[in-house]
Amino acid sequence: MKPDLSVTVSGVPFRNPVIAASGTFGYGAEYSGLMDVAALGGISSKGLTLESRSGNPGIRLVETPSGLINSIGLENPGIRHFAERELKSMLALGPVVLANLSGSTMETYVEGARILDGTAVPMIELNISCPNVSDGGMIWGLRCEAAASITAAVRAVTKKPLVVKLTPNAPDLVGVAKAVVLAGADALSLVNTFTGFAVDIEKGVPFFANKTAGFSGPAIRPIALRMLRDVMLGVSECSLDRDPARNGGKTDKRFVPVIGIGGIATWRDAVEFVMTGATAIQVGAATFANPNAMGEILEGLAAFMERKGYANLDAFRGIAL
Repeated sequence: MKPDLSVTVSGVPFRNPVIAASGTFGYGAEYSGLMDVAALGGISSKGLTLESRSGNPGIRLVETPSGLINSIGLENPGIRHFAERELKSMLALGPVVLANLSGSTMETYVEGARILDGTAVPMIELNISCPNVSDGGMIWGLRCEAAASITAAVRAVTKKPLVVKLTPNAPDLVGVAKAVVLAGADALSLVNTFTGFAVDIEKGVPFFANKTAGFSGPAIRPIALRMLRDVMLGVSECSLDRDPARNGGKTDKRFVPVIGIGGIATWRDAVEFVMTGATAIQVGAATFANPNAMGEILEGLAAFMERKGYANLDAFRGIAL
């Protein structure tokens, strides 16, 4: 029998664990001529804000060895435009749609969530980790108190499953993860990009108008994997060990799944993240280098499971912890 790649994230069924990461796949249709978009488990939308944004000025992308630094700046047409013009066609593609919600202030996050709650989008991915904007974004995800407050405020206005996307730049990532879980997060996604810096040596100035920018790609994978491990071991709600005998006899422990992100480019990378506890994974920068990277990950993952005799992902999820 072919292995079962399906997963469930906070009550939402996915045909497989491979999700296109926010900001790297548009609204999905842009890649329909390059790969079988319908084969994916999910698509996270471009980062959405209440108001439309034109993004950052100047250079926005710089390649590095085994990576990419970006300073896009959350360019997007706004949440209302997304809800009215983009969401229907995204849903028609087949994969689960995650609306990636960002903002500048508590009020804009909350109003954005309120609008999304009235749509057919299956999940909201609360982005408190974007490093490429001067207000909002990562500022909310660096400290436990701020992360908890924005999560609780969004949780109060939506019944949608809420995935909170965390930044690796937080001084206490495990503490932030605990805080947002206690504030009502249904799932976590981690990690977003690392803060990077690049210099134009011909001009002797920073490449980016904002000076620093978001670093991603295969170079960050071992660090992202270690951070996934830290959260899996440090946040009891994310622990895969739900054996009542090891849980003080309690059986009502709330389980908060984690979506692993960071430098995933091959099926081997995906296996590493699942073995470290990830319920699902997101693929971002790899798609720029190889538009069919996610399709190849799915094929390789299925072949690996068949070779090893794994009937489903639960058979090896978390075995490296």
